[in-house]
Amino acid sequence: MANKIKAGIVGGAGYTGGETIRLLLNHPGVALTFVHSRSNAGSPLYAVHPDLLGETDLKFAESLQHDVDVLFLCLGHGESRKFLQDNTLNSTVKVIDLSQDFRLGETASDRAFVYGLPELNKSEIKKASNIANPGCFATALQLGVLPLAKAGILSEVFSTGITGSTGAGQKLQDTTHFTWRANNISAYKTLTHQHLKEVNRSVKQLQPEFTGPINFVPWRGDFTRGIFVSSIIASDKSLVELTALYKDFFAQHPFTTVTSETVDLKQVINTNKCLIGLEKEGNKLVVHSAVDNLLKGASGQAVHNMNLMFGLEETSGLKLKSIAF
Repeated sequence: MANKIKAGIVGGAGYTGGETIRLLLNHPGVALTFVHSRSNAGSPLYAVHPDLLGETDLKFAESLQHDVDVLFLCLGHGESRKFLQDNTLNSTVKVIDLSQDFRLGETASDRAFVYGLPELNKSEIKKASNIANPGCFATALQLGVLPLAKAGILSEVFSTGITGSTGAGQKLQDTTHFTWRANNISAYKTLTHQHLKEVNRSVKQLQPEFTGPINFVPWRGDFTRGIFVSSIIASDKSLVELTALYKDFFAQHPFTTVTSETVDLKQVINTNKCLIGLEKEGNKLVVHSAVDNLLKGASGQAVHNMNLMFGLEETSGLKLKSIAF
């Protein structure tokens, strides 16, 4: 590609920042021009992300570079809004925010954000200048129930989901420490997880009369990355009818696959895929959805959104392989 997209990253030291760096360095249509990190300015990227040793000589930048086409904000929640308020960007610079600051329709510095779930808003994303990247649990939850909402038949949802330790961010906490996490599982934010707000908003975009609720219990898992969600919804439709409904909904979306086979985490780890497995027992539909929380649930989806915004092939730079074993 003669004219590559010039990309910058703000907040490149965390997990999502590192994944975004890796994807953009290997994207055929992108030139990664700078990675900003105040705490690591002047240090090579591999000093924070050791796997990048031999991959790039880039160093963390101390100051913001304005000559870019797209800026990825890989900042903590609340920090993206502050960054946009404190820094003046050229109006031509597209922004993709990976925090939760703009997922519910919020704006900053006259920038309005489109919710960046391609399976829901692909046409809007293609025209957007600013994207609010979905949350990781929200991505898995929504992809499991949106086909039913589109058909107007989604009723109360009962979901349980488990996530790896990277979902809690890079800063060490008691519940991410190896000695606590190993051989352990625990529930947290029962029925109150912050991602439920964006899930409900998306559901009502397709099924305005939905009253819910979506009952969600998240678990901390004894592994580093990945999300597996199982949702139970009452339905009188047959499994054949429901499978056809789901496959039709995702037919034009290359990263989400509906299957009657058993779904497991290793099928999606290190990929931008979401696998949807359907089971039916009596009048209960069980939807299993699996994603890599750092890729389809964060940085991979952000790059997918970038591809759509710039008119690139949407799978460009995202043809990744699972770890398999």
